[in-house]
Amino acid sequence: MLELEERIIKKEGYNLHIVNSKKFKTIHVTAKFSAPLNREDVTKRALLPFVLQQGTETYPSSHAFRRALDDLYGSIFSIDGSKKGEAHVLTARLSLANPTYLSENNSILEKGLLFFQEALFKPKKVNGSFDKKIVDKEKQTLRQKIEALTDDKMQYANTRLIDEMCQDEPYQLHVYGYPEDLPALTADQLFHYYQQVTQTDNCDLYILGDLEEIDVERLIGNKFDRKGSDQAPPIEISDEMKVVEPKEVIEEQKLQQGKLHFGYRTYTTYASDSYAALQVFNAIFGGFPSSKLFINVREKNSLAYYAASRFESHKGLLFVFSGIAPNDFDKAKAIIFEQMQAMKDGDFSAEQIEEAKRLITNQYKEALDDPFGIIEVLYNQYFAQSKRSIQAFIEEISAVAHDDIVAVANKIELDTTYFLTAKGVDR
Repeated sequence: MLELEERIIKKEGYNLHIVNSKKFKTIHVTAKFSAPLNREDVTKRALLPFVLQQGTETYPSSHAFRRALDDLYGSIFSIDGSKKGEAHVLTARLSLANPTYLSENNSILEKGLLFFQEALFKPKKVNGSFDKKIVDKEKQTLRQKIEALTDDKMQYANTRLIDEMCQDEPYQLHVYGYPEDLPALTADQLFHYYQQVTQTDNCDLYILGDLEEIDVERLIGNKFDRKGSDQAPPIEISDEMKVVEPKEVIEEQKLQQGKLHFGYRTYTTYASDSYAALQVFNAIFGGFPSSKLFINVREKNSLAYYAASRFESHKGLLFVFSGIAPNDFDKAKAIIFEQMQAMKDGDFSAEQIEEAKRLITNQYKEALDDPFGIIEVLYNQYFAQSKRSIQAFIEEISAVAHDDIVAVANKIELDTTYFLTAKGVDR
């Protein structure tokens, strides 16, 4: 059995998730702050992780901050942001040694929790706000990150696909923000927004490790309480957009390899009964090197440098990616469409279904070999308000039948074709 022992305790202003697992000799602490994506705040939210790792009240420089981690037996701390459906999720993580396995009786977990609490709730301040020098420096760091993503043409093409596909939907927003927002963004504005995040975001705190001999609730105490802060209702996903007419967008730049990407609406999400069938569909269609896209577009016809698909399970979108020669647009598009039609027609074998199930199950189990992978799996369940356990998911995958895959395939609709190509090339 693959079930995990998770207890969820409602605390003041947040949910505490205690996950007991004997797999690891380390303890892993994760805090997730989630809020609806919105254009006004997305750049501020993207900047916060950079600033919060530059110092706290007790450790007021990046050097002191890192030295404190070294003193915790080389603990590792990080913060980043991501999109999950139409939520912007800030995730802070801390890995530290489990005192149960240390030769000396050590209070490392309590010290680690105090460090984590300070990193989140007691940042370095100057005159009651963020340090302007730090904010200006990290604004430049974020700008460079955004520019690097723009230079990655595969990433750029996927971003542009979502821009075109999800116009007027929160999911369109760029998780790393917009460089044009940065010049006017002040330390005071960012600090005011930080206070809003730490007080009003939905907050979930995960503690994972071999915890049988540790009184986690006592150690947590009221360290992370947010007085006067109530958990907001779950973040609502906007009504499913229906495809009226598929769009085709062609953009030219100075480049050698074209990027042909497609966006589909699946009308199936993590909480849907047909979610397992969509997983198997994607595994056969484009999720693995044995998939139809890889074999037919890349290997048989030598049309693509890469050809694959993935889906966003909380928004219900399917993306197809391929890198092709600029003048192979029509051929590659036709073959990709043929693979989708084959899935809708049920043109795949029992052997392909079984292989897909095996690959999905192995990939899922690999995620459960990583502590933060476990936390992400559990958070996905919680975020989607799904009662599907880990074991239930594997059983659902095993039970998917040929007709289930055909049914989920026939719900999928093409929304947008995006082609990034070289200038002056005949298609």
